Formats: sequence, C-alpha cells, structure tokens
Amino acid sequence: MSSLATQYHPFLFLLLMLCALAELGLGVYLVVAGYEHEYWPSGRYKALLILFLFDAAWTVLFSSAYLLWCVEGGRRFLADVASSVVWLVITTVLWGAAAGLWHNTRTGGDCSGLPAISECRQTLTVEGLGWAQFSLSALTMLSTLAWMQQSRLKRKLDARLGAMV
Repeated sequence: MSSLATQYHPFLFLLLMLCALAELGLGVYLVVAGYEHEYWPSGRYKALLILFLFDAAWTVLFSSAYLLWCVEGGRRFLADVASSVVWLVITTVLWGAAAGLWHNTRTGGDCSGLPAISECRQTLTVEGLGWAQFSLSALTMLSTLAWMQQSRLKRKLDARLGAMV
C-alpha cells in the first residue's frame, strides 16, 4: 500500500468504529427505554431506531475487520481494496438513508430549557451521529478511490518509464 493509504485508512476506520460504538450504545439505551416504558413516539421511530442499531453493528463489525487488516498488513480477503469500496458504498447509503429518514421522524428539535439528558437531546444525538457516520463513510470511500486512482496512474507512469530504459 502507498503511504497515503497506510497513513489515513487506519485512522478513518478507527473513527468509523468509535462513532458506530457510540451510536450503538445510545441506540440500545433508547430501545430498552422504549420497551421498558412501552412508549414509542411512532412505529416509524421504533423501526428507524432499529435500523440505526443495524447500521451501527454493521459498521463496528466491518470497520474493525478492516482496521485489523490495515494493522496486520493486508493479508486477508476482506482487505481487498475492491471489497472495501463496495462495503463503503453500502455503508454510506445505509447511514445516509437512516439519518435522512430520522430527521423527519425524530421527536424534538428545539431542546432549549430541557435537561442536558433528555429524550429530545438523545434523538438529536442519534441524528448527529448518523450524519457523522455518513460523512466519515463518504470521506473514507473517496479517499480509497483517490488512492486507487493514484496507484493506477503510478503503475502506468512506471510502465512507461520502464519501457524507455
């Protein structure tokens, strides 16, 4: 791998994993609270919250696998660049859909005057973490594509220079 990939990819995958762990923790808390109090603002709210849990678990699983691959040196099938691009496209779509749908479904909006820990602020945090995950996934995908393009151009240049010698 080039220095670009080895420098930034582990950091980006670590950020993806840590942000997903935060989302997973908050999502589990809200689901447990919803079942405990037998109260859901709407059926769509509950379904989207479960979608966030799926997205977070998906992201933790695969980002930790890719992170281990980056640290280990890329000797695993999961680490194939093409598979990481496919995974990043799917992950970006999942987070974008969840965060976009959540924006119109969540409760609250103006949380001024409410306690620091309230359902309003928690639902805003779910959305904020969802958009952060979407952004991190897109950034990681774009950096991977840029690295692939850079590698392709470098191979072509090396081949031309090799043919001249």
